[in-house]
Amino acid sequence: MKFTDIFIRRPVLAVSISLLIIILGLQAISKLAVREYPKMTTTVITVTTAYPGADANLIQAFVTSKIEEAVAQADNVDYMSSSSRPSSSSITVKMKLNTDPNAALADVLAKVNSVRSELPSGIEDPTVTSSTGGSGIMYISFRSNKLDASQVTDYIQRVVKPQFFTVEGVASVDIFGASEYALRIWLDPQKMAAQNLSATQVMSALSSNNVQTAAGNDNGFYVVYKNKVDTTTKSVDELSKLIVYSNGDKLVRLRDIADIELNKSSDAARAVANGADSVVLAVNPTSSANPLTVAEKILPLYESIKNNLPDAIQTDILYDRTVAINNSIEEVVKTIIEATIIVLVVITMFIGSFRAILIPVITIPISLIGVIMMLQTLDFSINLMTLLALILAIGLVVDDAIVVLENVDRHIKLGETPFRAAIIGTREIAVPVISMTIALIAVYSPMALMGGITGTLFKEFALTLAGAVFISGIVALTLSPMMTSKLLKGHDKPSKLEERVNRTLTKVNNAYAYILDLVMVNRKCMLVFAAAIFATLPVLFNSLSSELTPTEDKGAFLAIGSAPSNVNVDYVQAAMAPYQKILTDTDEVQFAMTISGVPSTNQSLNVVTLKDWKDRSRSQAQVLAELNTKAKAIPEVSVSGFAFPEIETGEQGPPIGFVISTSKGYEDLANVAGKFLEAMQKSGKFVYSSLDLKFDTAQMHIKIDREKAGTYGITMKQISATLGSFLSAATVERVDIDGRAYKIISQVKREDRLSPQSWDNYYVSAANGTSVPLSSLVSMTLEPQPSSLPRFSQLNSAVISAVPMPGSSIGDAIQWLKDSSKELLPQGYNYDFKGEARQLVQEGNALAVTFVLAVVIIFLVLAIQFESIRDPMVIMISVPLAISGALLALNTPGAIQGLLGMLGHVTGISYFNELSGKISGEGSTLNIYSQVGLITLVGLITKHGILMCEVAKEEQLNHGKNRIEAITEAAKVRLRPILMTTAAMIAGLVPLLYATGAGAVSRFSMGIVIVSGLAVGTLFTLFVLPVIYSYVASEHKPLPEFDENVKPIEGEINH
Repeated sequence: MKFTDIFIRRPVLAVSISLLIIILGLQAISKLAVREYPKMTTTVITVTTAYPGADANLIQAFVTSKIEEAVAQADNVDYMSSSSRPSSSSITVKMKLNTDPNAALADVLAKVNSVRSELPSGIEDPTVTSSTGGSGIMYISFRSNKLDASQVTDYIQRVVKPQFFTVEGVASVDIFGASEYALRIWLDPQKMAAQNLSATQVMSALSSNNVQTAAGNDNGFYVVYKNKVDTTTKSVDELSKLIVYSNGDKLVRLRDIADIELNKSSDAARAVANGADSVVLAVNPTSSANPLTVAEKILPLYESIKNNLPDAIQTDILYDRTVAINNSIEEVVKTIIEATIIVLVVITMFIGSFRAILIPVITIPISLIGVIMMLQTLDFSINLMTLLALILAIGLVVDDAIVVLENVDRHIKLGETPFRAAIIGTREIAVPVISMTIALIAVYSPMALMGGITGTLFKEFALTLAGAVFISGIVALTLSPMMTSKLLKGHDKPSKLEERVNRTLTKVNNAYAYILDLVMVNRKCMLVFAAAIFATLPVLFNSLSSELTPTEDKGAFLAIGSAPSNVNVDYVQAAMAPYQKILTDTDEVQFAMTISGVPSTNQSLNVVTLKDWKDRSRSQAQVLAELNTKAKAIPEVSVSGFAFPEIETGEQGPPIGFVISTSKGYEDLANVAGKFLEAMQKSGKFVYSSLDLKFDTAQMHIKIDREKAGTYGITMKQISATLGSFLSAATVERVDIDGRAYKIISQVKREDRLSPQSWDNYYVSAANGTSVPLSSLVSMTLEPQPSSLPRFSQLNSAVISAVPMPGSSIGDAIQWLKDSSKELLPQGYNYDFKGEARQLVQEGNALAVTFVLAVVIIFLVLAIQFESIRDPMVIMISVPLAISGALLALNTPGAIQGLLGMLGHVTGISYFNELSGKISGEGSTLNIYSQVGLITLVGLITKHGILMCEVAKEEQLNHGKNRIEAITEAAKVRLRPILMTTAAMIAGLVPLLYATGAGAVSRFSMGIVIVSGLAVGTLFTLFVLPVIYSYVASEHKPLPEFDENVKPIEGEINH
């Protein structure tokens, strides 16, 4: 190809093209956003409805099912789950990935409003909120030695919380650990009975004497007076003087029948941070916000809040998700620098001339900077994926330049002048360079077309790599040839280093030539060897466990504690105290907080932040394993810690949620799910598993003697109102105190509602005004009931949450669950997944399809280049060879672990078992990173074949050699560039193998696959490919020529 000549003849043109690429890239750097992962919108919409005092069945029948039916009609719903518990209904709608959060919220809101009129009358309006569904980006604790939790909460509500909403990208701020103030009216049933007062009368007096008045204006001749009328009781004192009943001189005030105080409105959750009672603030970003920029804006705001706090309140940031993100981005940038240096050293060792090194080295900055311009054009960001692509690119972009340099150098050694050598050498190599570039871009193109999480993540990765390779191709055909003509010298006197390098490489070349000749004589043995490798591939594949992403050391983790369903928050808080102590006694722990009563009454949520990676010797996985073992010693509560999900997919809780759903009743479902849970616990595959549906809560079933009630003239409405005002803690009215609305809540004191016997003191007013004891009209039975009634996609459901055993992956666990459900689930029962497991099931074999597509595309590209179907088949032979090397490396940790475990078992020496436990198989699974590594491998390994087959084709066409002679010659000529490009690529990836800190495991996962695959694949390719070529390749003949000088034959056809 002669088009490259122009750049050698016109050096300024070649330099200008490269400068243009650099200038465009540099202007883009400052404009790109920095994120953790490519932009991914996960939206979870929650509909919560409060119905104070109502039981779970009532809520499910009249509230949850009605709203569910309406919401199910919304667009883009992935799944919907709901939970009906006493006094509240909650429906969670998980939208599909990258759904517009605002449109989804509007859609769900419209559906909820459409059934509002069908809901019961005593209900509060449903609230609809949208979030990312993740675990919040920041947890901040506030504590005080002088103020109680409600006072701290009141301050946060009024002063602190509103300031967070000034930060763009903050969706919601949750306050855990205390509740707002309310005016509490503690009724005394006996005093009420003594005054013959019914609950209805008291409630009616409260409602009628607390109303908001909008009294308009008085308009005088020239002046307008604005009216403000006090028609509410604004203080405890005013409320206590309120007259509930008057008859002549007899006045009954509220204080005569009740105690009134300003106190917390409910006692549902409590927080402890680092051993001290606290109030915890959780900041959640909006679905489309970038957590890094949100956190960056919150920090200065937090500092100003901290400086303005009253002396009595102290504050700490307990957890900041962006610390790990920033750390992993810094680590990757460091890796890029390390990789560049290592690649330079390796190239120097192969070339020996410092002038010559400049040629491939200059392509690294040009390609890396140039590709940033492409990121800007495609609206990508600088994130872990694009940075990972840049690390891979370092080894790739020097390849084309090395091939050009090596070929020109060869011609100079044959005696050409540098200028002539540059033109001849570049012409020869232009086609292979173009086809290598196209082949690599072809490998990555299918990744850019994928959907789902994998597609969102790897589109930016694939296109960044493809862009870098494309730019390096341009540089290799424009700047590199020009530089070779100017920088390389005629070989009169090589330097000492060059001589040494040449001597060494000549020895390597001679040794290779000798072995290759032997191999070509015994070709059948090589075929048997290749066949054996192909046969092991399925075995190696099947022995690997799969997961979506490997578990990273994020420097923080979650733990959920579950107590029996019928206990209250006091029990949970007391039971969690030993766990708090274990946490504070662990050296690696920096902050630990426990929120009792969240996510449900009998559970506690714990967020634990570890010290910086540099300040601790153990990894997060080791600390977690130790804590989980110690937690088993706490009898009252079962606690299990697990890592934060690697990719925020809007799922919360443990990594595996196994959902069993059916249209049958909850009793049957609980039995089936209970048996399944037992099987899971016996299987030894799960370190923790718990079921959310158990009949273990005591429910008091009250039957009313309607006959008797009717004789007294007592209606059901009266009984309902009495019980509601005594027990439900519903809001009677709202009053304004200092410009804020506070609730008025009525209830009997705790000592009057401790047990069913308390009902002896409750009275109802009969038709004649006398008080009748309520206990004489009712009979009670205790019956077991689940603490909540869960549903999934409108069917009754039970969810088993589980954490797989250390060393066992989510993929293995899913496989076990799928197999077991065939045996254990009766007809009429279905299963589904939640959590990280759901993502893995949904993504499934998306990458496998992409892999096949990549192989097919490369094959077609090569077929076009070689004008042959056989040659590409020869080149593609190296793909399975390389993959066998990669799979071997992934299987090694597992195999060593198994071997040591077996030795320990046979010999009884515990040392082997300890050693087996220390081998970390982290990252050596089939996850999205290792799979992308395999796809990348396809492109890299085919380059060797392209180089060899291109020369062999030329040898056949130009020198009339047969296949064996042609490929043997080609292999010897191309050995040096193959070794150089492989060494450069492997050297560039070495830093990934010893990476530490945040995000190290995923980098290791990709690195080990490419390094081992390339090393083994190259070795095999050098010997197996020539053998296969000699059997399979095309016999190349020149393409038929068309002679323009011969005129077409003219005349008529005689019929």
